[in-house]
Amino acid sequence: MIFQFEKDGIPVVLDVNSGAVHIVDKIIYDILEYYPQGMRDAKVHKDSILEALKEQYPIEDLNAALEELDQLIEEEQLFTKAVKRGGNFEHVIKALCLHIAHDCNIRCKYCFASQGNFKGENLLMNFDTGAKALDYLIENSGNRRNLEVDFFGGEPLLNFQVVKDLVDYGKNKAMEWNKNIRFTITTNGTLLDEEKMDYINENMENIVLSIDGNKETNDRMRYTVNNKGTYDLILPKIKRMVEKRGNKPYYVRGTFTNFNKDFAKDVIHLAEQGFSNISVEPVVAPKDEDYALGVEDLAEINEQYDILEKEYFKKIGTKEEFEFFHFKMNLKKNPCQEKRALGCGAGVEYVSITPEGEIYPCHQFAGNQDFKMGSIWDKQNLDSEIRNNFRNASVENKKECRNCWAKYYCSGGCHANAYHENGSLLEPYDLGCEMEKKRIQSSIIIEAKKKLESD
Repeated sequence: MIFQFEKDGIPVVLDVNSGAVHIVDKIIYDILEYYPQGMRDAKVHKDSILEALKEQYPIEDLNAALEELDQLIEEEQLFTKAVKRGGNFEHVIKALCLHIAHDCNIRCKYCFASQGNFKGENLLMNFDTGAKALDYLIENSGNRRNLEVDFFGGEPLLNFQVVKDLVDYGKNKAMEWNKNIRFTITTNGTLLDEEKMDYINENMENIVLSIDGNKETNDRMRYTVNNKGTYDLILPKIKRMVEKRGNKPYYVRGTFTNFNKDFAKDVIHLAEQGFSNISVEPVVAPKDEDYALGVEDLAEINEQYDILEKEYFKKIGTKEEFEFFHFKMNLKKNPCQEKRALGCGAGVEYVSITPEGEIYPCHQFAGNQDFKMGSIWDKQNLDSEIRNNFRNASVENKKECRNCWAKYYCSGGCHANAYHENGSLLEPYDLGCEMEKKRIQSSIIIEAKKKLESD
């Protein structure tokens, strides 16, 4: 299976199963339009291809191009076969989302977590629960040495002493088991001070700092409990955080909604503030919310990605260069096909644990009792059926994904978005799919332009 597209005069051919990306001559591109999608050997169609294109290209050039294509097919770079996914159902966890606080000190209109409490009580995780969660991660990590823990909320800095205590505990526990835990934290930045910044920089592998864009965009959706905008409060703090962080990883992360479909300006604004690692994500919300996005917005959204793509590429190699999360794709070394089919690993390799110690497949399912996998206080009675349902929600089992060219890049999309939109893990979120395909094409074109400039 292949996928072809042409943008900015660059013809691209993607081999879906292998992930190989080819920048090709126009003659190759045009010939492939006549290759039967389901066939690896198109030699039997040689005469019809020659007949169809003889007015556009000399016969000798067509024959040479056909030979080149035959070689690519023999080298497993085009029309490669799908690899059957194995049936390994071993329970091995590599990452944990630790809900250190089901409480928040700001109010975001689009918050999927119901202002931080996940439609439950306002709670802070105590040390014993957090330590038990880290024990659960390590004891179920199998032979994996590198593990990941994200302190999440609500707002984690509301419970910062327990965060510090758990980092100490986790490091000591990991040392006993010959493991390495990489800690991250996601924060709205309002409670950052010099002491917290220094601690985070010393102990956290990564930090995610929330801000939506310029002042107007941010303050429309992210405000204090007194209904005042947060932009002026958080911008100096997250700037200072990034300055002190130096070369260590971080992301500033925002959300775009129906109110700022011209979100390219917000990404560019964040880049102009000196942030070099930026992620601005589309909101996923019930259709009746005034800030929700719909398929009718797709053309405008795609136009914004085009604007952003050009600005992104223009800045490469300059002092204003920045990374945009959705354009940051490694086209040279992709995960194996089996891993790409499974996706993020929610419910399988990754779980989320609430302040009470309840286990969920990921943070976006927290509080939904239909997806409660069990409790760290009763590890003998975990619901393996939920885990298996998530493992089986691969692209191979999603009807809409089977013949999609992007399936091994998006891995079927976000499970939570699919469920919240369609009530099923096996029916992808349509709007999310279309946006992802657009972002993948932009990423490929950016890499193609970089390669063409360097050759």
